[in-house]
Amino acid sequence: MVLRIKGHISEEMLRWAVTKVQRRHTLLRVRMEPRADNALWFTAESAGEIPIEVVPRESQDDWIEIHAQASRLPFEFETRPAIRFVLVHTPDRSDLIILCHHIICDGMSLAYLARDLMLHLGEPAREVEVLPPPPPIDLDNLPADVSQPGLVKFLIGRMNRKWAKEAVTFDQVDYEALAQAYWANYHHELLSVELPRAGTSALVARCRKEAVTVNSALTAAFCGALREAQGEQPYQTRTVIAANLRDRLPHSPGKGTGMYAGGVELELDYDRRRGFWENARRFHKKIVPAFTNKNMFGAIVNWLYLDPTISEAMSFKKLGGLVPAGASRQDKLSAFAKRDDVVLRLLKRDHLDTLEFKYWGTAVTNLGRLDFPTAYGPLELERLIMQPGGGIPLANANLVLGAVTCAGRLSLIVEYAREAVDAATMQKVKDKAMAYLLEE
Repeated sequence: MVLRIKGHISEEMLRWAVTKVQRRHTLLRVRMEPRADNALWFTAESAGEIPIEVVPRESQDDWIEIHAQASRLPFEFETRPAIRFVLVHTPDRSDLIILCHHIICDGMSLAYLARDLMLHLGEPAREVEVLPPPPPIDLDNLPADVSQPGLVKFLIGRMNRKWAKEAVTFDQVDYEALAQAYWANYHHELLSVELPRAGTSALVARCRKEAVTVNSALTAAFCGALREAQGEQPYQTRTVIAANLRDRLPHSPGKGTGMYAGGVELELDYDRRRGFWENARRFHKKIVPAFTNKNMFGAIVNWLYLDPTISEAMSFKKLGGLVPAGASRQDKLSAFAKRDDVVLRLLKRDHLDTLEFKYWGTAVTNLGRLDFPTAYGPLELERLIMQPGGGIPLANANLVLGAVTCAGRLSLIVEYAREAVDAATMQKVKDKAMAYLLEE
């Protein structure tokens, strides 16, 4: 998440505000600790400081390259909280980058954290309202209409027993070797769109007139733009749209920091014979009814029954072959990547055992309109910008779209892997999508 802030922020002010939000949010003061059963637990004991960096800001887009460089740095899971801050600074206007791992946050977490930071930056003497530890999504914290069929439980139990006989576990050194190998082979690119207040208001009014949500219009615009730029491709209709699960849980975390995001996968076929807004209405009629508890929690329930070391092993299975000869842990990671086991079979089920397969055409995360104040003491929050990331390597997706409206301004991020889609094509996609959305 990027906060564009008008007014003066010093490093001292930021460090003070970070200490305040750490007190408010439990998961900002924990590290991960492996226990004897190979499970990972959060602990506040001996958790190190959150890294904070200050770099000069020379232009409005400096944050993009600074973010790219910072994203390549592994998190220090076992010694520090999984979050970092970078202040891209000038005396009167700054961009504050929050880099946080999905293991302790979702998009709404970062929005609430951004608001809390602004409160304490603008009012340094403000008392901290400490939130209770956020209740996790577990088998005791699911909607009443969500359950796991007996046959699926049986099959997952069989996988767990099979894995128990062949399990391989991984540590911080393995993760760092994997991260270094991934970033040596793949390059993520961001395209940013910043609508002014007037443009945002016009888009919202047009969506109301056409009887669709902004979310449905964004999804239709980028699906249609992909079809226009790439022609018909088999992956283009596979679309995932993220959802906020907080208010659906019996024990909601409220505005706490944690991982409470789900989503629905849909087949959305953009019909080039129809106009854009007609397509948007067709998409809307498919998207809205799909946001049921059954659809949004179905995959989550599977993961809750699955041995957690299986899900942790998936990235190592998928990417371990990228670790070059002579690198730390290469023998272990390469051998595991090649081994036929439960993890490989799970990945093969969705064709995710290879980085050449595009599983999603478009992945959309839209936080919607956030009714946050704009004024915080002498500071003004001008805009929020969100880069959501995803649950699979970016090479397996055509594009990831992050959207958030704050201070009356819509911000969009289009993210893609250079090795999966070329820059010229993605520029065409962005331009065409915006032409759809802003047409009169």
